[in-house]
Amino acid sequence: MTAEPNRLARRLDTGDAVVLGLGAMIGAGVFVAFAPAARAAGSGLLLGLAVAGLVAYCNATSSARLAARYPSSGGTYVYGREQLGPFWGHLAGWGFVVGKTASCAAMALTVVVYAAPDVGRPWRGLLAVAVVAALTAVNYRGVRRSALATKIIVTLSLLVLAGAVAVILLAGDVAGSRLLPFPGTGAGGVLEAAGLLFFAFAGYARIATLGEEVRDPARTIPRAIPVALGIVLLVYAAVALAVLLRLGPGGLGGTADPLAHAVATTSWSGFAPVVRAGAAVAALGALLALVLGVSRTVLAMARDGHLPRALAVVHPRFEVPHRAELAVGAAVAVLASFADLRSAIGFSSFAVLVYYAIANASAWTLRSGRIVPVAGFTGCVVLAVSLPVSSVVAGTAVLAAGALAFAVQRTTQRGS
Repeated sequence: MTAEPNRLARRLDTGDAVVLGLGAMIGAGVFVAFAPAARAAGSGLLLGLAVAGLVAYCNATSSARLAARYPSSGGTYVYGREQLGPFWGHLAGWGFVVGKTASCAAMALTVVVYAAPDVGRPWRGLLAVAVVAALTAVNYRGVRRSALATKIIVTLSLLVLAGAVAVILLAGDVAGSRLLPFPGTGAGGVLEAAGLLFFAFAGYARIATLGEEVRDPARTIPRAIPVALGIVLLVYAAVALAVLLRLGPGGLGGTADPLAHAVATTSWSGFAPVVRAGAAVAALGALLALVLGVSRTVLAMARDGHLPRALAVVHPRFEVPHRAELAVGAAVAVLASFADLRSAIGFSSFAVLVYYAIANASAWTLRSGRIVPVAGFTGCVVLAVSLPVSSVVAGTAVLAAGALAFAVQRTTQRGS
């Protein structure tokens, strides 16, 4: 199948789309977001996970409806532009690109932290840059290669997670008393935890942003999104319950690698290095899928002139937006060289929650089935403002910069 010039070929089926969504979510959530969420919510972590999952379900439903109507690259950037107007599409795309670029940097650092925990700066940043360069090269060779690599990574990650949960529950001394509350538990803490955990669910956006490369997108995307989200929610619930029972809320919140630490405290501690390797592999899968999705949004925005039009080029042989992928890879490499892993989670969550608030507002304009978009929009706003103050301030500043860029662009266009 050959794509039109500067258009992407439709090569992905439902299974490919589900796997790419899983790849983006599994690495981002299980190994990164639980610890800061536990510090915020304590034993309310499971309730925070349920709230995040509910908001994610509403967002997924709205995104699936919109993707069926607009089967092209760009996700909510396209939906906001078409249903709400150019400004809201631009703001969604800006928030997605900036927020997910930070997520990519966090995933690159996660790979290095788990694979080489004793390496300090500046070598940690340099290794993260090398990881980004390698995965950008994989994406450059074509989306089918990326999908195949993600399938392998997701399979390995799920096997490691299943093994870790089994070890914790069967070889460890678990006790329900460890779930007693500790300081930090409360409604505010639960909502903050839900906002941080939303970082773990946002990977299903990768399915929508690949709309131009999916076969029969009107049927494939609405099927793939809920399947991927449902699988991930079950995996997250199992892992969260296991580590809470083993470490308790305080122990979970106080460690950077809770799953590996929980395994290391059992009689089967020799499995801990396998968990660390699995974490690195899962983060690789998340990074692979994230770069894939961000580059497609960059492509869509460049086509419309919201980013340099030179990025709106599809490689004649590999049929990928190669310039957009290289630009995203370069930006992620720069961030990974100095970014802080934990602060990236809150910043990315805020930007992506705004992105999905715009998706729900866009779905509301479709007029039928408005309850879910209203619930999703409300949930996104509540979780966004419940995040740490530093994340809210930084996210607001970045979105304001995006709004200013839009105003400058419009002024320039009128003057030319």
